[in-house]
Amino acid sequence: MKILSIAEGTSVDGPGLRTSIYFAGCRHHCEGCHNPQSWDINNGRTATNEELLEVIRYNEFPVTFSGGDPFFQIEAVTELARQIKQQLGYNIWCYTGYLWEEILQHEEFMPLLKYVDVIVDGRFVLSQRDISLLFRGSKNQRIIDVQQSLKTKTIVPAKW
Repeated sequence: MKILSIAEGTSVDGPGLRTSIYFAGCRHHCEGCHNPQSWDINNGRTATNEELLEVIRYNEFPVTFSGGDPFFQIEAVTELARQIKQQLGYNIWCYTGYLWEEILQHEEFMPLLKYVDVIVDGRFVLSQRDISLLFRGSKNQRIIDVQQSLKTKTIVPAKW
């Protein structure tokens, strides 16, 4: 898979200290994106699951997938999430420009949801930018409890 970077011990991509993996590739191209170099998958470097799992094990922190958009590399990200959950049991947050409702319409996205605890959904909207919000950049973005939302078939806000 292609990644831009790994942030070890960050506190901006979810509660507590986390290991955040920034994936390359994004089709959303949000105006005002804080990471526009992530749009082009060729700006990333190749990383293996073994390499990423080694960093995650070393840090012993929950994990956040960001980017870019992790859904751009759905098969590789799903396999990494499976390994994180099955081998380490860590909490996983995932940032995406897709809306929850859009994710549910894509069959190829569904396997990832089995392993993700929280999704922060929605494109960054510059006119709704709010630096006072926790864990998101614009007011339209939602922090969703994935497992409860799937179970109840309604959007359940995550509690942390």
